[in-house]
Amino acid sequence: MLEKKYMGAWLASLFGTLAAGPGCAGDFQDNPDTRAFIEEMEQRHQFDREELEALFEQAKKRDDILEAISRPAEKTKPWHEYRSIFLTPKRIDGGVSFWKENEDILKRAEQAYGLDAAVIVAIIGVETRYGANTGSYRVIDALSTLAFEYPPRSKFFRSELEQFLILAREEDVDVRKAKGSYAGAMGYGQFIPSSYRAYAVDFSEDGKRDLWGNMDDIIGSVANYFQRHGWQAGKPVASRVSGNAPASGFQVSENIKPGKKTAGDYAKAGITTDPPLPVDQAVALLEFEQTNGPEYWLTTKNFYVITRYNRSPLYAMAVYQLSKAIQEAYQKDRS
Repeated sequence: MLEKKYMGAWLASLFGTLAAGPGCAGDFQDNPDTRAFIEEMEQRHQFDREELEALFEQAKKRDDILEAISRPAEKTKPWHEYRSIFLTPKRIDGGVSFWKENEDILKRAEQAYGLDAAVIVAIIGVETRYGANTGSYRVIDALSTLAFEYPPRSKFFRSELEQFLILAREEDVDVRKAKGSYAGAMGYGQFIPSSYRAYAVDFSEDGKRDLWGNMDDIIGSVANYFQRHGWQAGKPVASRVSGNAPASGFQVSENIKPGKKTAGDYAKAGITTDPPLPVDQAVALLEFEQTNGPEYWLTTKNFYVITRYNRSPLYAMAVYQLSKAIQEAYQKDRS
């Protein structure tokens, strides 16, 4: 931790000349919540008040962010529409190319963290199209907008704004230039600031965790995130229920996380999968809407772990199915 007497010089170097250039009039400098936040950052983390005031004078409220967060695709699209976004030939081919370009790093990550390379590739493919779209919003604008102008989740994003400023200090990130998603997620794997600080790793061992430009750190951090959330190496993720509908009397699971029911329990009730799952495998029974009616899947703890990255079961299923498609195409390309 830097001593307070050095903090002003550090922040001045990091933030640069905040008042320079067009559009310097900000939207938050007169906000009482912003002033309270600045005071807290000064007291709790020894940030310099004047430098933070200068930063928030340049931060901009983004109405398009407020609109985007009110209609996430995971909540507004049925499965068959959501799936079509990610299960495309272009994204599958892009995954194969990404895998081939980073084969050695992916092998090391598999060995170090136990996460299948195909899942790592699929996560990065779903999140940013293999780095093609890591976000166009300034993180400081996104997090300030959501922390101070979005009451439904202001507490969460206020905490993420705090984490972002600490992260910038730790990893020498330029807070004026760092860009990410409308929710402040950053880099190839789209880590929010708290996840960046908690789960990003220096897989290249160069003394810095860089999720924008260091492929070792990018891949290693995704793998570490999954390991830390309980990924079970070599275990199944999901399997589709055979036929168009389960046996009569079934109930879709209330929770994504598997409970006490096993694949064997469902098999006794006439609910089987293709391919079959181990009879002692704990599972949840989930429903996904297709154009011609629902389809059903038995999902495992590993499926639940994917939802720790994004809590939507649609997201987890897209990652899983994309990983399988990329793996098949990769193996075919190698044969």
